[in-house]
Amino acid sequence: MKRKVDYRWRLREIMAQHGMFRTNDLTPHLVERGINLSSSQIHRLVTGTPERLSLPVPTALCDIFDLTPADLIVTTAEKVARKTATGHGHQVVDLAETRPTRARERIGGMPRTSGSRP
Repeated sequence: MKRKVDYRWRLREIMAQHGMFRTNDLTPHLVERGINLSSSQIHRLVTGTPERLSLPVPTALCDIFDLTPADLIVTTAEKVARKTATGHGHQVVDLAETRPTRARERIGGMPRTSGSRP
C-alpha cells in the first residue's frame, strides 16, 4: 500500500480570523520581522498554496498570529491502494516493485557476470 500525503495552507483563513481581509494588511507585520516580500509575492502567499517556502516566512507568520506550524499547515496522510489496471489483454506491471536482475553475458560459451573479468 502506498501513502498519499497532502496539506492545506490556512493563511487566508487565519488572516480573516484576525480581521485582516486584504493581502496588504500582512505587509507591515512581515517587514517588522525582517521579511521583505513584494506585494505580488505576498498576494501569492495569501491566495495560493505554496509548494516551497523559506523557513523564516512561516516562522514570522507563526509569530504574527501566535500559532504553531501545525495551525498554519494542516497535513493529512492516508493509505491508497495501488492501481492494478489491465489493458489490451496485458497486465500492467508496477516497475517500482520489480527488481532488476544482474546481466550475464556469454563469452566463448562460458557465462560470466558483468562485474567479473575473462
